[in-house]
Order: sequence, then structure tokens, then C-alpha cells
Amino acid sequence: MLIYTDSTSWQENNHVAQPIAINQIPGWQHIAIRLVEDITALFADYSREHSDVLDTDVCKLLNLANKLEIFCNNHYRIYKGDNKKLWHDLRNLIGSIQGYCELLLDELGEISTYNNTSEQLRAIGTLCSQLFQQETDTTNYATSPRALNKGEPGTILIVEDQQESREIIRRYLEQDRHKVIEATSGTIMFDRLSSEDVDLILLDLILPEMDGYQLLQRLKQHNIWRAIPVIVVSGDKDTERVIRCIEAGAEDYLFKPFNPVLLQARISAGVERKRWHDREEKYRQELELNQRFIRKVFGRYLSEEIVDALLENPEGLDLGGVQRKVTVLMADIRGFTTICEQLPPHRVVRLLNNYLGGMAEIIMKYEGTVDEFIGDAILAIFGAPIRRQDDTDRALCCALEMQQALGKINQCNREEGLPEIEIGISLNTGLVVAGNIGSERRAKYGVVGHTVNQTARIEEQCPAGSILISDATYQDAEALLSIGDNMSIQAKGILQAIRVYELIGMSPSAHASLKRADKEHAS
Repeated sequence: MLIYTDSTSWQENNHVAQPIAINQIPGWQHIAIRLVEDITALFADYSREHSDVLDTDVCKLLNLANKLEIFCNNHYRIYKGDNKKLWHDLRNLIGSIQGYCELLLDELGEISTYNNTSEQLRAIGTLCSQLFQQETDTTNYATSPRALNKGEPGTILIVEDQQESREIIRRYLEQDRHKVIEATSGTIMFDRLSSEDVDLILLDLILPEMDGYQLLQRLKQHNIWRAIPVIVVSGDKDTERVIRCIEAGAEDYLFKPFNPVLLQARISAGVERKRWHDREEKYRQELELNQRFIRKVFGRYLSEEIVDALLENPEGLDLGGVQRKVTVLMADIRGFTTICEQLPPHRVVRLLNNYLGGMAEIIMKYEGTVDEFIGDAILAIFGAPIRRQDDTDRALCCALEMQQALGKINQCNREEGLPEIEIGISLNTGLVVAGNIGSERRAKYGVVGHTVNQTARIEEQCPAGSILISDATYQDAEALLSIGDNMSIQAKGILQAIRVYELIGMSPSAHASLKRADKEHAS
């Protein structure tokens, strides 16, 4: 074997390299010569002793030895002092030799007929480690114990243009039951990602077309692929480049030749992180579906602001049943039974839709909750599921606007050949039980209690076009109210008479000065 020395021995004018004696070559070249010689001797002994079962991995070792010999003979001419590129390529080559040595040792195991071969393989592995110690301290990978794989197997994409490096990594991964996909360039990598569900990527930095850093940047800009963990496996030990890769989104960085145990541990951790991400993504999608369902269901009865508040703060929605002070609003059409007798069914439904649709919009405008439609009757609540300080005032404003809106609704009815309608509205303030009412199979959010029953009795006494409010609502209002007649109602099923007032209007602007005057008088 002829080895050429440094660039001072390279005659650039006539392109003739000057061979030198082996005792003149320094450092790594000396170890590389021994490595080539030992692999050649291994192949010769193995071929002689086991010619009938010549292992393909032994042949691959000999092929790598030939590559190493060529590397030693030509490195000064090729790299011309570029030590970083030289060591990158040398690590790839020696890493592959170490990998095949370990795979062969695993396959041979304790078979006594291969004792000599095993010793030779261990010696080759030791030389590989010594070779790397010429640049930096390196673990003796040839004798590293393989840890038991306790992680869940995943789908690993190897992006590496060196065939030997890909095979070494692939065989390690397959021992741990991982599914392995290979790519030799960035274009092929993205093709693989488009057709496969990948859990982790092992990415080399020096690749054709685009280097690993550029691929990493593109990968992390993708909405879906950015979640795939990336471990950079490279022979480039440039600290600045390592930092750039980590900043670009790489999960980890392993130097060639890699420690199989360390690689195994980091892959297991990376696959587990990807699985956690997938579970979290599935959970997030389920939450989005639930939120869309909640928005679809509650959005029919609540304002957008209340639905948003419920989604942002679910604790604000007491579904278990709580006692709550609310203002209850009831309204229905006067003479609706007669109207139904005079119209065909589809016309009745059309009239109801015109009326209920318009009224529901007004209730939601004032942040009330449409609890129920019962035929032509509307039951709305202010103060549940979300409480506000001005619940009663908003309920009063809502009732006034509902009566005012009848003019527009009746105009629409006239245009469609439908009869005009009149409604009566009642409001009452007090304690109710609010929450989910029903069974496990069918339930609705609603309110029950004495206050609801009182409101229904008041509504029965309400003339068409009027709004009747209870004394409790009148006392609870903070706005200045314009009141008409008042009277006492002795409702069926209720022992005490109910004092009610006719609501004519209200003046929120006068509310502040009125309250200040009251407080000053009280003090």
C-alpha cells in the first residue's frame, strides 16, 4: 500500500504524487493503514475458513477498506488542507466500518467457530476508535452494549446520500422494530413525507441539491411536517452549524460515527414526543369539534358574546344546577288559537318563524338566553348562565324593543298575506334553579322555580301590546322607569297577591343622577 504525505510532497506542476515510507506518516494516516491491513487480513482468513458461507457484510468491509485506502492516497489532492471536509468524509467512512463490525459481532454471537473472526472484528473496532481520537475523544462504539428498547417503534425517515451510512442506520433501527424509509436528497425526502406518516427524521447535513440546514428550514415552515422531530446526524462538528440547526428547529444533533445506544435513546425519545404531539393534536381537534357543537347549539339561543365567554371560561356555565337570581321574560301571541284555525299548517309555521326569529334576535342583542319556544310562547332569562349587574335593566330594554319590533314583523306578514299579531310580555325577578334539566339521554339548559311560575301567571293577565312587570322587577331596576297603571293579581296556585306595573318606557341616562340623589338623601 502506498501512502502519500502532505501537500509539500504533491508536485502540482506535473501532477505526480511522491510516495513516502510508512514510518514518515503522522497521526490518523498511520492508524488508517493498520485498519486497511486488518480488514484485508480478516477477509482473507474468513474466506479461507468459511468459504462456503461468505458473509456479504465481510465483503462490504473489504470494499470499505478499499475506499479508505483510496481516501488515504488522495486526500491531500482532493481536500487541499480543508480539514473540516476531510474529517466529515472520514467519519462517514469509519462510521460505516464500525457499524458493520458491530452488526457482524451481533450476528456471530457466541459461535465458537467464529472466535478468531470476532477477535479480529473487535480489534478493527478499537482501531476505528483510536482513529477518531486523533481528532477528539470518541466512545468505543464497537464494544458499546446495546440497550433494551423500551420505547414504541415508529416510522423513521433517513435522509442520507451515503449508501453505507444509510444501511448501517437502517439495520440498527430495524433491530428495534422501527419501520425505516430512506431518501438520498431533499426532493425525495419531501416525496416520502407526502406519502408516509413519519414519526422522526434522521437528517444528514451534506446532501445534493439542498443541504440539511436548508431542508430543516423548509420543513419547519410546513404546517404539518413541522411537528416531526428531526435529529441531525452528521460528520460536521462545526459548533456554529450545530447551533444554527438547533435554532432552526432540530431536536438533537449527533456526530458520526454515532453511538448506537445514544442514537437508540434519542430516537425513542423523539418518537415518544411525536406520539404525544399526535395525541395532543387529536385532543385539540376533538375540542374544536366540541366547541363548534357548543357554538352551533348555544348560538341559536345565546348572543355571540355569551357563547364566546362560555367557551373561554367553561366554569361560568353551571350545568350541575345552582340557585341564581334572574329576570324571567315571557311573551306570547294574543288570539293565536283562532289564528291557527284560520290558516293552513304551513302558513302557521311561516307566521311563527317570522315572529320567533325576530324576537330571538332582539333577546340575544340584549344578552339574554332563549330558554324555550313553546308554540307561540317565548321564555327567556337574563342572569343565567352568565350573570351581569344590569340583567334586569337589559331585560326591560329587551321587552320594550320586542313590542316596538312588531310593526316591522306585521309589515312582513302583510306582504306575505299573513294576519297581523299582537303580543303580551311579562317580566319577573327572583331566585330560580338553573342548570341541565332532563335525563342522561336528553337534557336542556333551563330554569325552574316559583319565580318562573309567577311570571307565567303575570303573562296570562297581560293585555295585547302591553308589558307587565312584577314589583320585584320594579324594585331591582336601576334605570328610571316610566310606569303606567299598577294592580294586584291573585294568580291561581299562588297564595299571595302579586303587585304588577305596566311598563311604558325607561330612561337609562337618568339612572345615574337618580341613584346619586337617592344615596345623598340616605346619607
